[in-house]
Amino acid sequence: MRDVKTIHKDFPQLGEHGYHYLDSSATSLTPRVVLGVVEEYYVNYRANVHRGLFKEGIRATERYEESRKKVAAFIGANDAREIIFTSGATEASNMFVRMFEESGMVKAGTQNIVTTQMEHHSSLIPLQQLAKRTNTKLQIIPMNGFELDYVKAKELITSDTALVAIILTSNVIGTINDVRRIADIAHKHGAIVLVDATAAAGHIPLSVIALGADALYFSGHKMFAPTGVGVLWVNMALLETLPPSVFGGGMIAHFEGGEPIWASIPERFEAGTKDIGGVIGLAAAIDYLSTFGVLNIHKYVQKLTANAILKLGAIPGVQVLAEHDVTKNIGIVSFVCTWAHPHDIAEILARDNVAVRPGHHCAIPLHESLGVHATTRASFHVYNTIEDVEALVRGVEKARALFL
Repeated sequence: MRDVKTIHKDFPQLGEHGYHYLDSSATSLTPRVVLGVVEEYYVNYRANVHRGLFKEGIRATERYEESRKKVAAFIGANDAREIIFTSGATEASNMFVRMFEESGMVKAGTQNIVTTQMEHHSSLIPLQQLAKRTNTKLQIIPMNGFELDYVKAKELITSDTALVAIILTSNVIGTINDVRRIADIAHKHGAIVLVDATAAAGHIPLSVIALGADALYFSGHKMFAPTGVGVLWVNMALLETLPPSVFGGGMIAHFEGGEPIWASIPERFEAGTKDIGGVIGLAAAIDYLSTFGVLNIHKYVQKLTANAILKLGAIPGVQVLAEHDVTKNIGIVSFVCTWAHPHDIAEILARDNVAVRPGHHCAIPLHESLGVHATTRASFHVYNTIEDVEALVRGVEKARALFL
């Protein structure tokens, strides 16, 4: 690992003025190299892809498709055609659910869908809507402390289960779930496994094969890439059975008798013009991550996470609501204070340039299971330091002194 002070120079937003950015789980900062690659596209070869025969159009298409290959390698996919570019995790989640529904793989009134109490709303809500449209029961794997209840999961996933959707890492309590354990149960019963890797991408190594996933998605903006770009990966054997769910230009091969014939995979799933600069920036972000090694990032962040859990937990009236085994924590420490609301804590921290996130973090069912309405969340990445943790702790102690 490079010295963190030199890493800071890669991120212009950090500057030289004691800015403690602890909100990477909401969105990561963007390094200069990614900004430069995106700017190069807009300045030097701004053009649409798969269309123009002029040199800028050809270059844009080449870089766009190179990005697809780079993403495939990043998640261990066997075929770059399995990569579908989206606007982010939310679109990817909704897209897959619609494709799955329209394929007829879920039988109305006779099957069930299984998910977890940890899910982000971008996963949970599309599943709830799918269950309503198909008159299908949505089963929820409950919590067991800061982990999933794997015994209950085995009971809920049966031969009647069509789809199992599971978040790889919680964006609230940081827990890294044993997705492979769930996938093995699901596949034993013939169910499809959909994985939300949004909070995990850029923090731990991703392998769709090792996870046992049939489909997986994530956003770019949490792993140093621009906002507005994401990825949906689907195993080719499954992808070939799914119809497109978004329609428009670029996804039609030709017409026969007035009816459209879809383009080949993956073009049939990428209607319209995607965020080309964002896709190219995503590849640059992957290159930047590779200079550290994602596993090295995880090991480094573990130290900060452990320190934050220890020091926050020592403050009277502070309850840390996060996975305490940092080897199983993605780098997130959420907490509540008996003497102040999370929004008050965050506002006081902000006065001293400590950026955290208060609220339910788009995971209300998880908060309900924890018995709280909201938490204050600190989340770490490679550019964070022990000084950031100390600033966080000082800020919480300052808030306590103000309220008591």
